[in-house]
Amino acid sequence: MKDRHFNYCKTLTEYRRERTREVIIGGVPLGGQNPIRLQSMTDTDTLDTDATVDQFLRIVKAGADYVRIAVKNAKDAENLREIKARIRAMGINTPIIADVHFTPKVAEMTAKIVSKVRINPGNFYDRRATFQKLVYTDEDYRKELEKLEETLVPLINICKEYGTALRIGANQGSLSDRIMSRYGDTPAGIVESVMEFLRICHKHDFHKIVISIKSWNTRMLVYTVRLMNFKMRLEDMNYPFHVGVTEAGEGEDGRIRSAVGIGALLIDGIGDTIRVSLTEKPENEIPFARKLIEVVNGLKGHDSITAPVFAQTNPFEYERRYGRPVRKIGNRRQPVVIASLMGNEILEISNLNGKLEPDYYYNGRYIINRQNKRFPILSLEDYLYNDIYQSTHRFIRMTRKEFVDFRKENPEIIQKLKVERKAVILLGSDNKNRYADMRAFFMIMESIVCRLSVVLCGMYREKSLADLQVKASLDFGGLFIDGYGDGILLDYEGRDIFYSDLKNTSFSILQATRMRITKSEFISCPGCGRTQFDLHKTTLDIKNHFSHLKHLKIGIMGCVVNGPGEMGDADYGFVGAGNGKVNLYKGQKVVKKHIPYEEAVHELETIIRENNDWEEE
Repeated sequence: MKDRHFNYCKTLTEYRRERTREVIIGGVPLGGQNPIRLQSMTDTDTLDTDATVDQFLRIVKAGADYVRIAVKNAKDAENLREIKARIRAMGINTPIIADVHFTPKVAEMTAKIVSKVRINPGNFYDRRATFQKLVYTDEDYRKELEKLEETLVPLINICKEYGTALRIGANQGSLSDRIMSRYGDTPAGIVESVMEFLRICHKHDFHKIVISIKSWNTRMLVYTVRLMNFKMRLEDMNYPFHVGVTEAGEGEDGRIRSAVGIGALLIDGIGDTIRVSLTEKPENEIPFARKLIEVVNGLKGHDSITAPVFAQTNPFEYERRYGRPVRKIGNRRQPVVIASLMGNEILEISNLNGKLEPDYYYNGRYIINRQNKRFPILSLEDYLYNDIYQSTHRFIRMTRKEFVDFRKENPEIIQKLKVERKAVILLGSDNKNRYADMRAFFMIMESIVCRLSVVLCGMYREKSLADLQVKASLDFGGLFIDGYGDGILLDYEGRDIFYSDLKNTSFSILQATRMRITKSEFISCPGCGRTQFDLHKTTLDIKNHFSHLKHLKIGIMGCVVNGPGEMGDADYGFVGAGNGKVNLYKGQKVVKKHIPYEEAVHELETIIRENNDWEEE
């Protein structure tokens, strides 16, 4: 029987790659039954041939299947010939991808040189968004689509002639005024901006296409890609997906945010190639991307999962599951962090909390609050038959499988849970596919109308903190994005990872999923050939200067392509304007133009102070 769900993916209970059309890119096939491919992008000046070739080679050595290069103008396009010749002369056959914005003629030039051209629906035909509300009649809109087709067809014909693939890549925040006026800055608008291009390609029998939809906001990213996959298949299309979190940032935060957004899609089988967009050297992106894929591939052959899929939440729109309140937990409040003491006493680790103190602690037998009051943890059997704690708050430890097996022999458990007012579920999983297994548990809870609050729990044995962060982000990221979970509890068995590592990772996962903001949000792009300053150093400087402003989101963009639109809902923005100059933004409005780079951080502080958003440390 076919799954009765929203059909944005093949199945919600089994890891299975979506079957997509195979597209050959410079001899390296993408989609179909091919492995998930890795890629990155140079951040050098494309006219600097030596630097671009050198960085291209470093990215390839790191393990990339494809490498993208920014092409700003005709001069850059012409220099691609020299770059390509140098690379091929070294015996390197890695496909070259050109990244083109704003100029269809430049896209046409590069399509004769490289293996794939990326264009952005938001600026290929339409002019740069001015964030103005425009009014189109249906006839006006139809004429705009005809003009779009006239502009796109010459590129399609060149791609056909030269065997060049086309990536149609939309980013949240770079939608045109035309799309936003009709659909708004919404998942539906982003999807329609891509579908307009796909319909034209389909009409002209061109199918060497890769699609991508990106956002720095993991929630928006996941909902929109799901909707794109759903809408595309309604029109009998199955083009491969390029997946990534754009402006993910740098360091640990950038990696966790990327793992949350990319992982939630990959586990549902969506994604044929990925790019982890870090504000670091581009070759640093590849090892982390490879680790993501290794973890996802490890889900193959997981134990069977069953669920009443009719009880699935809406996968295209955020809605927080209601959990019955118990103390600080539930009632759609921000999820709590329960920190494993890992054999320590609270007094022994209290000095490690810093500014991020957990809401509760866990010692294996009890959940303990900040006042050192202890709440017992019961098994399902003790809860039903030996519950001596009915008059107090307590926790029930279970997995989906344990609950399913237990209720077969003890159906009365359902009624007791449904009327319970003082218990919280500690939900774990022994399945390799924790995400799908726990999601199935929530479907079961919905089907029996059980509203108990649920804390998501995971025991890990990884040898490094980086590996644990990848795994935990994949396990829990998609659940929080879908509004499941009233708390998080990470535990560890081993000697390589410590109390504060687990606690801080818990807070970071909640921040990456937009469920709980506990530190300043920095939205920084990875940089490319359009960037004319050291983006990584600048990001670190800005983070150091403004990290105490926990109530603010600050966008750090290398050029006008990534700003102001792609800063999303940032409160303030720092955007490269070329020639050593920076534009500073309040929201999406530029308030100071062409500030010398050396003065820009100080000027940004002045703007924040003038708007009464500054707080002293």
